[in-house]
Amino acid sequence: MKSLPVGELKAQFSEVLEKVQQGETIEIVYGKKKKPVARLVPISDNKSKSKKKKRKLGILDGKMKVVYSDDFKMTDEELINLKI
Repeated sequence: MKSLPVGELKAQFSEVLEKVQQGETIEIVYGKKKKPVARLVPISDNKSKSKKKKRKLGILDGKMKVVYSDDFKMTDEELINLKI
């Protein structure tokens, strides 16, 4: 991911938009400390939204596997009423 200060973003706005359209993410930094304040990300098309991605298990990714039983069923009401 590339980072740009606001001044450079203003000067190169068209070029930055072209890079974003090509799939690159651009982070905008601001101030003397160059603190990140925003991110320009490409908008995905509807085709990619319909494809489900596998959910990662966070820090357990690759260390364990979650498998649901074929007869596992839970209604929305049961989920809402769960007490932990």
